[in-house]
Amino acid sequence: MAERIPVFVYAGDPISQAGVAAQLRQRPEVCVLAQTELDQAAVAVIVADTVDDETLRVLRAIQRGGVPRTILVATTLDESSVVAAAEAGVAALMRRGEATPERMVHVIGRVQAGEAEVPADLLARLLHQVGRLQRQVLAPRGLNFNGLTEREVEVLRLVAEGLDTSEIARRLCFSERTIKSTLHDVTTRLQLRNRAHAVAYAVREGLI
Repeated sequence: MAERIPVFVYAGDPISQAGVAAQLRQRPEVCVLAQTELDQAAVAVIVADTVDDETLRVLRAIQRGGVPRTILVATTLDESSVVAAAEAGVAALMRRGEATPERMVHVIGRVQAGEAEVPADLLARLLHQVGRLQRQVLAPRGLNFNGLTEREVEVLRLVAEGLDTSEIARRLCFSERTIKSTLHDVTTRLQLRNRAHAVAYAVREGLI
């Protein structure tokens, strides 16, 4: 039998706290910890009505307590909730009405394995907003979500092909000074150590 996942449960009201904890205690896949055992948890489940300032404060406090992964179960979720929760380090979001014991255990297992979970309809709407932002705001300025311009991406591609500064300058019809400045801007802005590190970053991000 697989080792039980130690889970910490927190809710703003005692009824929700007791209810969620009682549901999870019936499941053999998890071990619900006492309120004094936060530092032993692999996953924390936070139950709230909305993703407001208080909820975000609790999320951050629990993570400071040593819990590596958190799940937020909220009554109301929208696109802004996803963004705010992600910024607070949440690994998974669930609507309270969909949080059956079976579903919660499934998500706990995914999160403990390092995966993420977001309601499909919210993810679809969020991706639509991301696409619109790229088209309407970033693209007209020559930018992408990775923070690189088309020129910067092209320079990194040519560095990866083994071209030196003068060769890149001739290929792109820029001065060597411009190419050096471009590479310096990229490595400084993204906190990269050198050209090799910049190329590794571009590969990892799927740019080249």
